Amino acid sequence: MRVILAEDSALLREGLVRLLVEEGHEVPAAVGDGEALIAAAAEHEPDVVVADVRMPPTHTDEGLRAVLEIRRRRPRTRVLVLSQYVEKRYATELMSGDVEGVGYLLKDRVAQVADFLDALERVGAGGAAFDPEVVRQLLARTTHLDPLGRLTPREREVLDQMAQGRTNASTAERLHISQSAVEKHVNAIFDKLGLLHVTGYSRRVLAVLRYLES
Repeated sequence: MRVILAEDSALLREGLVRLLVEEGHEVPAAVGDGEALIAAAAEHEPDVVVADVRMPPTHTDEGLRAVLEIRRRRPRTRVLVLSQYVEKRYATELMSGDVEGVGYLLKDRVAQVADFLDALERVGAGGAAFDPEVVRQLLARTTHLDPLGRLTPREREVLDQMAQGRTNASTAERLHISQSAVEKHVNAIFDKLGLLHVTGYSRRVLAVLRYLES
């Protein structure tokens, strides 16, 4: 894949470049601010953009706003946000639309390099990859009542897996339960959150994230 990186930490940026190149990806540009990211995406037309949220000059939300602008110009561009922060306003905008080829990971919660590479591959293939903590924070923002409060502990675990873009089969394997049990939990989640029943894991994630707009 052709990947463009946007990260203001030079050390982390160069480390990611080396990692991606070693994994066989092409990295035509690695930049340190939002404006440079938009320009690089226009010039190189990458398959995936990996971007931090807080970058110069204000170190608030430049990276995420740049990602939204890139998606507006080239909707087929895949994007993976990699940050220490959940920037709620623009993250909600990013994740309330079409989330095929979209991901949002928290740096401190990426336990293994393989987890990052797996998320990148899923996003690059048109799937979704969301840290469940990101989903929880955004859901909590939309209402004074915890929308997840009605879910059982097992349903929360299944929702965490859904938010990461996993299939029912993958969820069953990771939670050591049957696939039919996962399907029952998924139906219960949609029922309790007032969501329509949909099929396919990308559509399922999209339905969960559309709840952000309710």
